[in-house]
Amino acid sequence: MKVAILGGGITGLTAAYYLAKNGFEVTVFERQKNFGGLASGFKAKNWDWSLERTYHHIFANDSDILNFSKEIGFDKFFFKKPQTSSIYDNNSKVKRQKLKVNKKFEVYPLDSPIDLLKFPYLNLIDKFRAGAILGFLKLSPFLPLFEKTTSIDFLRKTMGKKAYEMLFGQLFRKKFGEYAGNILASFFWARIKKRTKSLGYPVGGFQNFIDYLVDRLKKMNVELISDFEIKEILKIQNLKFKIQNYIYDIVISTLPTPILTKVSTKIFPAEFLQNLRKIKYLSALTVIIESKKPLLKDVYWLNISTPNIPIMAIVEHTNFIDKKYYGGNHLIYLGWYLKDNDKLMLMDNENLTKFIVPYLKLINNTFHVSRSTLYIFRSPFAQPIFDKEFIKVKPDFFTPAKNFYIANLDMTYPYDRGTNYAVKLGTQVAEIVSSNI
Repeated sequence: MKVAILGGGITGLTAAYYLAKNGFEVTVFERQKNFGGLASGFKAKNWDWSLERTYHHIFANDSDILNFSKEIGFDKFFFKKPQTSSIYDNNSKVKRQKLKVNKKFEVYPLDSPIDLLKFPYLNLIDKFRAGAILGFLKLSPFLPLFEKTTSIDFLRKTMGKKAYEMLFGQLFRKKFGEYAGNILASFFWARIKKRTKSLGYPVGGFQNFIDYLVDRLKKMNVELISDFEIKEILKIQNLKFKIQNYIYDIVISTLPTPILTKVSTKIFPAEFLQNLRKIKYLSALTVIIESKKPLLKDVYWLNISTPNIPIMAIVEHTNFIDKKYYGGNHLIYLGWYLKDNDKLMLMDNENLTKFIVPYLKLINNTFHVSRSTLYIFRSPFAQPIFDKEFIKVKPDFFTPAKNFYIANLDMTYPYDRGTNYAVKLGTQVAEIVSSNI
């Protein structure tokens, strides 16, 4: 039977692998010139390794992608323990200072229970309450309670208002903006449940992993069509699906939900499409700075826990992966999740650069953006809003149209999007298709 997979990200490529292995005739359609979706990378002329357009790593317990890598013969993931810290406004009353970046701000590591105990902005009772709740979430299975309350309400009631505000308040506001108060506790549970200090990365970058998988698919006679935009899907005599001039028995969509709803109006009932359109999203804005000098000393991931620096997170990739693979230069991500009409999303690159310079100077006054190369990327539908409405309308593998399946990254809920769950979705949908024929 002929299967069309819409979208050549890791979910689609994984599904293609297992379906081809099970004897299906598979075609993968990808809108971009390169496969890999959000995990795809680019390479400057003096780099040996590619770099993702948005920061990527895997956790030590991401068994789906690690097991899949072994199955296809890609044994090039390695692990390190880079440092995570948070930056706060300087409090002159606090005696114990870990690292003062200037008179206005201080940076503290928050990687372990010991770091929490040393954290100077909370009293001992608040620290123990916060540590107890984080430990509970780490050990707890998923509970129905987590979908009946928001993250903010849950954390304020359990660890206290001050601990919530100091540890997570700014992080929620910067990640979700006006939706911060609506995010379900299930999202926060999943973040704590999955996080490990040990982080993994593939030799050569994720694009190297993707290219290896694409080569495997070609050897399995999977048809891979890139630079191809799906404009409309039709059903022929209620038995087969037509995509432009191609005819298929089965369709699997890994497309973002808003794009799927546009191309499938003649496939699905209006009520089904209307429910999918209720899902709200934020877009991602990523600025990558290639610099001769580092911005941060040793820190890989810097949470911005002050309202006075309007950046969601700073990720210094080369404090995780050796700069020798990138021509000896330092690579720094600045990241935001924003509404499409946010002023930063609408700024041209020149004005965006001018906007970020003063804040980087606050963190490191010797850092010069003018001597750096910038790469700027904007990605729509990057972060779904996991609120009470979302769990009522989120996509499922099965749809009202027989032999039309969905496997997109909205379905990673309650876990945050990532390559591990992309592999898991691709594996699951391939199993469902194989067992329903």
